[in-house]
Amino acid sequence: MIKIFKTFGGYDEISKIEKGCWINVIQPTQEEIEKLVKDFKLPADSLQDILDADEMPRLEFDEDYSLTIMRIPVESPEDGIPYHTIPLGIFITNKFTLTICNQDNDTLLLKQTVNGTDSYGFILRLFIRSGGLYLKHLKQINQQTSVIEKDLEKSIKNSELNKLLKMEKCLVYFVTSIKSNEIVLAKLRNSKKINTEINEDLLEDAIIENRQALEMAQIYSDILSGMMDAFASIISNNLNVIMKKLTLVSIVIMIPTLVASIFGMNVPNGMEKSFWAIPLIIISATIMSTVSVMIMRKKQWF
Repeated sequence: MIKIFKTFGGYDEISKIEKGCWINVIQPTQEEIEKLVKDFKLPADSLQDILDADEMPRLEFDEDYSLTIMRIPVESPEDGIPYHTIPLGIFITNKFTLTICNQDNDTLLLKQTVNGTDSYGFILRLFIRSGGLYLKHLKQINQQTSVIEKDLEKSIKNSELNKLLKMEKCLVYFVTSIKSNEIVLAKLRNSKKINTEINEDLLEDAIIENRQALEMAQIYSDILSGMMDAFASIISNNLNVIMKKLTLVSIVIMIPTLVASIFGMNVPNGMEKSFWAIPLIIISATIMSTVSVMIMRKKQWF
């Protein structure tokens, strides 16, 4: 889907390309990609790179355009992982600014329109918007993790542990993507190939927002990793306790079995014709089992 807007922000859609316009491309078909290459003179290999889900952020300069690739957070409930990141590409030419992404997202929904000539200001606002979304999703991940933790305190199940693993995977995606975005922001600050002047205040805001998101993602990732290690230790300890109790129960049960086995042998024992043989055997086995249980409880084995 290709849409053309007069200014950045997506509030004034037009039918033809004008100087300083914004072209937004979402989930392009093969025909639309060919149109971008033929009509807009954009490189086919770079377009395919942006549509690759594993493409990392970078900054490129060419004679006819500059390309900025950043990674943005999106929701993905159908994959089992609540959030993941995807690449967003921004081409800047003398005539237009084009954004392309393989999935509809909230990063491009700016709260206000931006002057069509301020292309790099638009990119910085996208970084700020992306940082805000990272922070928003991180808080939601933290809330979901707290709910899973409460469920695990009641009963440790594989389903809850799998949910924690997916949360941890999600945080790894976030940390990796935010670190890569930070490198691109540093290149934007230090690049000498940018002809227009970059708003330093806006750049500083983008760097601060990105850094804050990175710190929060790392903190939550460390907390979740520690939580996973703690629950792994608890599971291992619970298993040891259960095995210990089963062993003690086996020992207690073995005593009457041993007594019955001795008196059940085909050897004379002086009680073959006694009426009290069976009651005495049962009473003695019960007394021995009771004494063994009392000894184990005194030693706090139970």
